[in-house]
Amino acid sequence: MCSGKGLSKYIGILLYTINHNKKNLQIPTQTQIGYGLYIGHNGPIVINKTAIIGNNCNLSQFTTIGSKDGVSTIIGDNVYIGPNVCVVENVKIGNNVTIGAGAVVTKDIPENATSVGNYAKVINYNNQGRYIKNRYRC
Repeated sequence: MCSGKGLSKYIGILLYTINHNKKNLQIPTQTQIGYGLYIGHNGPIVINKTAIIGNNCNLSQFTTIGSKDGVSTIIGDNVYIGPNVCVVENVKIGNNVTIGAGAVVTKDIPENATSVGNYAKVINYNNQGRYIKNRYRC
């Protein structure tokens, strides 16, 4: 239908958009999300319902935020989470944190840190929050 003409084209685009978003974003309504959340590349993103996400966070494609024993992650403000990142336990991620691509986060990450690797560990405290653009001003 998307490649059709007239009304059928617009209906096809609408149906594609509705179905496409449902498959790629799994964010329950119970999830607490701050202002200015940015989701790059339209997902896929999976977030646990007990997660708390701060203001001006950037979630890249293939991000998973899970839980352990029903308690999920608390993510601070101005946090960039790169592609293919898994946050799998009840950890706290501080403000102005950058998490590199492919990281598996199982321990707390302090504020202003850059963390990478499987399992994620802090590599420096330089250039915090540099990937967060167009911040929402509360």
